[in-house]
Amino acid sequence: MTNEILDRFLAAANEFDASDLHLVAGVPPAFRVNGEIILAEEDALSEADLNAIAESLLNEQQRKKFEQEWELCISLLHRTAGRIRATFYRRNGHPEMSFRFCGDRIATREDLGLPEKIDDLARRPNGLVLVTGPTGAGKTTTLNYMVDLINSERRCKIVTIEDPIEFVHANKRAIVVQQEVLTDVRSFNRALIHVLRQDPDVIVVGEMRDYEAISTALTAAETGHLVLATMHSPSVSHALERIVGVFEGSSQRQIVLQLANALQGIVAQELLPAADRTRRVLAYELIVANGAVRNLIRENQIHQLENTIQTGRKEGMTLMDNCLYDLYCKCQITYDTALSRARHPDQIIRKKN
Repeated sequence: MTNEILDRFLAAANEFDASDLHLVAGVPPAFRVNGEIILAEEDALSEADLNAIAESLLNEQQRKKFEQEWELCISLLHRTAGRIRATFYRRNGHPEMSFRFCGDRIATREDLGLPEKIDDLARRPNGLVLVTGPTGAGKTTTLNYMVDLINSERRCKIVTIEDPIEFVHANKRAIVVQQEVLTDVRSFNRALIHVLRQDPDVIVVGEMRDYEAISTALTAAETGHLVLATMHSPSVSHALERIVGVFEGSSQRQIVLQLANALQGIVAQELLPAADRTRRVLAYELIVANGAVRNLIRENQIHQLENTIQTGRKEGMTLMDNCLYDLYCKCQITYDTALSRARHPDQIIRKKN
């Protein structure tokens, strides 16, 4: 990665402590700092600039995939910015890019704002643990925190399938084998099927996307492996509905039973601007699969899960709205932020009054 222009942009992003760098034709480089976009004091980028940067970053295989599919996600290692996730997409027939800075250390649970229960879920010997949320909600960070905890405590083999690898784990007590789509494996689905033959104890799936990936992950979770995975869904109930909705007919009933048996817990998370606007704060919803939760999934009564989460606070369960109100009471986020992100804003209004 020797492009001088890009080196300058990445160094500037590092100085700003930006989480992302966006290169878009017609505007200057843009940094995301504490959730907000800030434009650099640079000339607007041209399509030729972006073509040259993309050409310098992609190898032949990656270039072919980008030409075929018009979108691509890879990891890069930069001498000053460290490991970066680079996403390429097209606009007006030309490439544009966004870069996510992955960091070089795993933050503590307290620094990340994660609940204590996340440690218990990572220590389960088997089953499925899901981390869900929108893009940029810190799902991969949470996943890497759990991998690091297992790596620090268990003598086991962890195999990750990532697209791309964002944080490189050194072996501690565990052996960690990290595989990157298009670098080490051809696809998530093929890698998931093959990973079961590698004698893993823990399987980490960067994202459960479709029928085949979900089916294989659930089978692995049922057969003695701990499976950690992410999904794009805004809440616990949406995540479960999405998994079940991928399947049809008789296979749907089978997947409901597998899910009820294998699920250990789900954390749905979102990053919000802090009250002082200097950072972002994690808000989350958490469900732990106890007997009541498993029965509701088995009976496909997912819409009743909110009541179960509400009554399961002693077990560490939390509704998103309760978490938002707690963050507001601790002055970590503003009342307006809590209200705008709440699933049921009227409940927060009632609590405040």
